[in-house]
Amino acid sequence: MSPACRVPESGLLFLTEILGAEVIDVLQRRAGTVRDLTAQVREPYPVVTGLVVSRRRQEVIPWSAVRTFAAATREVVLRGGREEVRPRIADQRDIWLGRDVLDKQVVDTDGRRVVRVNDLQLVASGGDLLLVGADIGVRGLLRRLGVEGVAKWVARLFHRDLPMALVSWETVGPLAPSGDAQPAPGEDAVRLRVSARRIARLHPADIADIVESLGARERQTVFAALSGELAADTLEEMELADQVSVIEHMDPRRAGQILGQMPPDGAADILSELPRERADRLLSLMRKDEAADVRELLGYQEDTAGGLMTTQFVTVPEQLTAQRCIDELRRMEPEAESVYYVFVTDAEEHLKGVLSLRDLIVARPDRPIRDLMIRDVIAVRPEDSAQEVAAVLSKYNLLAVPVVDDEFRIQGLITVDDVLDAVLPASVKRKLPRTV
Repeated sequence: MSPACRVPESGLLFLTEILGAEVIDVLQRRAGTVRDLTAQVREPYPVVTGLVVSRRRQEVIPWSAVRTFAAATREVVLRGGREEVRPRIADQRDIWLGRDVLDKQVVDTDGRRVVRVNDLQLVASGGDLLLVGADIGVRGLLRRLGVEGVAKWVARLFHRDLPMALVSWETVGPLAPSGDAQPAPGEDAVRLRVSARRIARLHPADIADIVESLGARERQTVFAALSGELAADTLEEMELADQVSVIEHMDPRRAGQILGQMPPDGAADILSELPRERADRLLSLMRKDEAADVRELLGYQEDTAGGLMTTQFVTVPEQLTAQRCIDELRRMEPEAESVYYVFVTDAEEHLKGVLSLRDLIVARPDRPIRDLMIRDVIAVRPEDSAQEVAAVLSKYNLLAVPVVDDEFRIQGLITVDDVLDAVLPASVKRKLPRTV
């Protein structure tokens, strides 16, 4: 270890152990009290840059002026005399570990959860003091109360351990400087901008679980780190009320982009819950074909087949062979949700039959799909209720069912998970796996 600064022999230090410590110079003269530590954001670990000795005037003693920290006496010893150390004004680009991080929520991307920081773990390395972890357990709270030693002694009496619950800072993400901004009353501020590289490795359902644990401001911080496609997938995994909250607080252009990448039925569900003016504004920011599909769905009652269906489905003309049909599917690259079945239509777009992917794949390449398709297609009408649609899916053991008009032209597709969302209680449907 570099002699620039020495810490306790273990090499470990916790923030609450140094907060409140006396700052003395080499002549044992008092130079202040540690009110906080400032740190500079670096990867993978933030680096401590100074001691805050006056909150009001935001005066900071540079960390380079520190010689050692004596844990036993809780004293920070400077390299020279106090007259040689000139406190500087805090750099607004730095974060304050106590003010900005302690007691705040952070996102643990390894554990796929939101946790509260009870203490911060620091390690001396190469002359620097690095922020390497967050203590999220009871022991961190006991340490702050000054009773950690007593608690450990009591635990040993009962032959119990008092483990630490530490989260590596590498799994938390880099800090976003907060300046003088303070969170709204009663709101827990995530002072962390979650790394897009890290969070993008999570499943959208895991990201959704994290986001649903946060307030409106923190949700926007997370969504700002996601690509449009990942943001849309994450939004799909959330409850409708949370989806609406996210879109309401989002920049309109960004919201329009994300809604355009969602299935039309999902986007319609969200827009139907927004004020008319806001919904129209977002529709105007979507591509014309995307907006047209969503507007069509908004014209149906929410609890009907028309309100449940998506306009993303796959149709092929009846004159194709099996090989040409497969080639056409490759060209279209349909979404997984819309390719449960392939629907066969005539020149006037009447629904003539339905193909299973299995039959299509094993058929001879030159065999006409007319010979493969099931002609007796089970379908529902736009005005049918959600309960009626659920009964049809259950009776015929279907993963999806087409919605047709009076002339048997296909209007949309309803998948089994969309029906379950509509007819099952929230407490039950949250426990069910998605079909895709």
